[in-house]
Amino acid sequence: MKKHFLVTAGPTHEPLDPVRYLTNRSSGKMGYALAGAAAHEGHRVTLISGPCNLDVPDGVDYLPVETAAEMYHAVSRYIGKAQVAIFAAAVADYRPVNVPEQKIKKTGDTLTLELVKNPDILGSAREVFGFKGTLVGFAAETENVISNARGKLQRKGCDFVVANDVSRKDIGFDSSENEVTLVYAEHEVTLPKEDKYQLSLDIIEKALEV
Repeated sequence: MKKHFLVTAGPTHEPLDPVRYLTNRSSGKMGYALAGAAAHEGHRVTLISGPCNLDVPDGVDYLPVETAAEMYHAVSRYIGKAQVAIFAAAVADYRPVNVPEQKIKKTGDTLTLELVKNPDILGSAREVFGFKGTLVGFAAETENVISNARGKLQRKGCDFVVANDVSRKDIGFDSSENEVTLVYAEHEVTLPKEDKYQLSLDIIEKALEV
């Protein structure tokens, strides 16, 4: 049975001023691979993506966004149409409180920025958006990978969380390969290091088994 997948991908850009922004090292490759793999398997796919220098996979409905707030609103609008939601985007946790209309000038030796927490997109899926389908989160960790992923699983109401160690130089950010552990409530399944597209096919299969 074919399903409708919603996939988030890439980083977000949180403006500091008209020419600068806060972001992270996510390339979007994992999320785009997931969207492409699901489409290749014949599923309908809505891809909500932050800024990425990647080709949009064939056969997906593509919605570009820039900030975490924009991604939140896009997900809230489209998640109700999906049966499976995979949140692979690396969303900024915080954004500047104030964004000046003009470029910030270099005036002193230090600059203090006040940040405010962004809306929790994955954490809103169940209780705010009312999503009843299969929910898959991602946990990019540098330590205590499995325990941190399991905490995220429980807090966000996920069916499983895809955990990977981004402190490693051979996988994760900017790499075409990854090695992940699928963390469920009672067990884990480790998927060996492989191309992100092949890994995506495995994750899609696991999502359909839930």
